[in-house]
Amino acid sequence: MSQELDYLNETPSQTAGPFVHIGLAPGAAGFDIYKQELGWDIAGPNAKGERIRVEGQVIDGTGSPVKDVLIEAWQANTDGVYAHPEHPGEVETGFRGWGRVITDFVTGEWGFDTVKPGCVAGRSGSVMAPHINLWIVARGINVGLNTRLYFSDEADANAVDPVINLIEWENRRQTIIATRGERDGAVVYRFDIRLQGENETVFFDI
Repeated sequence: MSQELDYLNETPSQTAGPFVHIGLAPGAAGFDIYKQELGWDIAGPNAKGERIRVEGQVIDGTGSPVKDVLIEAWQANTDGVYAHPEHPGEVETGFRGWGRVITDFVTGEWGFDTVKPGCVAGRSGSVMAPHINLWIVARGINVGLNTRLYFSDEADANAVDPVINLIEWENRRQTIIATRGERDGAVVYRFDIRLQGENETVFFDI
């Protein structure tokens, strides 16, 4: 048997599309399959802190929005604590800190509501600025892309963040900063993700 296996070729890689959104977020795609979809509620009703909305588009190398993207987001609460058994501290009842959204099939817009996270303890006593971790997958992407969303109104914290400071060029750092604004009295952060080309978003190999 082992000699036979030596002649087998590696299974070829495949991209995630075109129906990744149906399998991973069927409710958002219009399919009533699950009673409760995993990760749909990011912060929960009991979470402390400032309520915010995060939204944007995923843009390809030609400048066009990609309309079949799935994005997973995970974050700490306003006290900088993750809802994870290995992370010290407690979170509010119902706080999951994790969510999954898809882009609109017509406009390519994505968005979710949550609370603004706090600073998070890093390695060796360092402190990471408030941020949201994002994982992007879509048709044409062989391996999911990892990036971070930082906040434009956290300039002091961003200036000493150990991850941001791994990025050598200042203009590249700006690609992971979400811009704060307001709409109808609510706080909205805009964060467009560029897959290629000028101002390509910084992605991390983790």
